[in-house]
Amino acid sequence: MEKVLDDQIVKQIEEIFGEVKEPVQVLFFGSKDHCDYCNEARQLLEEITAINDKLELKVYDIQEHQEIANQFNVTNAPGIVIAAKDNAEVSDLGIQFSGVPSGHEFSTLINDILIASRRDSGLSEKTREFLKNLDQPLLLQVFVTPSCPYCPRAVLLAHQMAMENPQMIRAEGVEATEFPELASRFNVQGVPQTVINSGAGMVVGAVPEQNLLAEIMHALQN
Repeated sequence: MEKVLDDQIVKQIEEIFGEVKEPVQVLFFGSKDHCDYCNEARQLLEEITAINDKLELKVYDIQEHQEIANQFNVTNAPGIVIAAKDNAEVSDLGIQFSGVPSGHEFSTLINDILIASRRDSGLSEKTREFLKNLDQPLLLQVFVTPSCPYCPRAVLLAHQMAMENPQMIRAEGVEATEFPELASRFNVQGVPQTVINSGAGMVVGAVPEQNLLAEIMHALQN
């Protein structure tokens, strides 16, 4: 099978992955039914996780391994979870992607692995404090397309927020063209579009951290 990543890209990723600190578990959820992009997504993850020995890939079928899919709140295939791995223990960080992280979203995947390896979101103290003290669940779905240069920033910010309180927060990057029904449900016209708690709040564009935090606060009050 022809490789997805050429030698030059692999070399660049090797250098970037020199910054990987702690082990990272990548989980892939595919499906034998109606999953046009599953093979492509799986191959991409296999090639990326082979680049650094601190990365490990686990492959699951979303129907056959429903218990594990439920554990990580994965409902779409292809579905990708970036988790922390400490010895045999895998810790959910709330970081997910539905679809193939291709085009500009490839950088999101690489950065997700780096922040997961650091075990640190890098967010401001005000944001951390608010997210750590959440008393209700928060779902951030960021709709993207591979050709959108602003989308990675929006997805990464949502993923950073999930890291602060993964018991309460799940952040999912959604490839809008692969999941048109989901995009249509939330009337996604432009990307990136961040949907908060299934429509309780909405942010269009790659906004600064404090703007997204303000919109989350407002949505949770409704």
